[in-house]
Amino acid sequence: MTNRAGAPVVVGVDGSRSALDAVGVAAREAVARNRPLRVVHAFIWPLFGAPLGPAPSGPPDGGLRNEAERIVTEAVAEAGKIAPELTVTGCLCDGAPTPVLLREARDAALVVLGTRGLGGFAGLLIGSVAVQVSARADCPVLVVRGEPRADGPVLVGVDGSALSTEALGFAFAAAAQRDTGLLAVHAWLTPAPIGPGDVLPLVYDVEAVAAEEERVLAEALAGWSERYPDVPVTRRLVPGAAARVLVEASASAQLTVVGAHGRGALGGMLLGSVSHAVLHHAHSPLVIVRRPAA
Repeated sequence: MTNRAGAPVVVGVDGSRSALDAVGVAAREAVARNRPLRVVHAFIWPLFGAPLGPAPSGPPDGGLRNEAERIVTEAVAEAGKIAPELTVTGCLCDGAPTPVLLREARDAALVVLGTRGLGGFAGLLIGSVAVQVSARADCPVLVVRGEPRADGPVLVGVDGSALSTEALGFAFAAAAQRDTGLLAVHAWLTPAPIGPGDVLPLVYDVEAVAAEEERVLAEALAGWSERYPDVPVTRRLVPGAAARVLVEASASAQLTVVGAHGRGALGGMLLGSVSHAVLHHAHSPLVIVRRPAA
């Protein structure tokens, strides 16, 4: 993982309860990493030519820009309550949320987002900004899902890819920061479907496949325990679809970490099917790790 020495933890805010929850998580992450916190509100209204100041007959502290400044001020104050020693700055940045946050991510150690902002419908699983930023950011993105908890391991999905190695690096560091264990999960298909979504291979040698999957997990973890000797590691080989296995395991984790394997050029296809599903359904805060931009 790229160190980005001195880079801040960035949190996006929009005045919603979900965003303030994300501020709390971001403040704790910044303290744990010994980094400053940068609170960012994307102020979209100038793009539409809307009047930004107080109405002629309204109070002097009214208007869209004053309201946006209050959102940033409230979020900065919230972070200060949680971590008084933390260096916190606020930015009212003109632009739409996704482009603003992607620009911030270029120089950030971590971007933290809530699952759903203002105007979100209760039935929607996650906001579009969180999906888009997770898929395209140049740094890891932490999406605050479920109820943040102080117990449980850091869960990481392992598939043996180079991006999985990036996710493992983040997960080991996070477990060390939290003084907790690491649960490394590798899911693999079985000779009979376990549930909806599982695919039955045409030719299947159970023992050979099990041995190969054990080798993939062992090789992926090789060397990490030497780098993080105080992090206890639990290996778990699980038959079944990776997305379902990780979502189920996330219920007892304090943080879930996955790599983004998408290759498409549009929307959610920038996230792989597993990371996209876990992003929508995980029971714990989730980190999506992409390869740093070249």
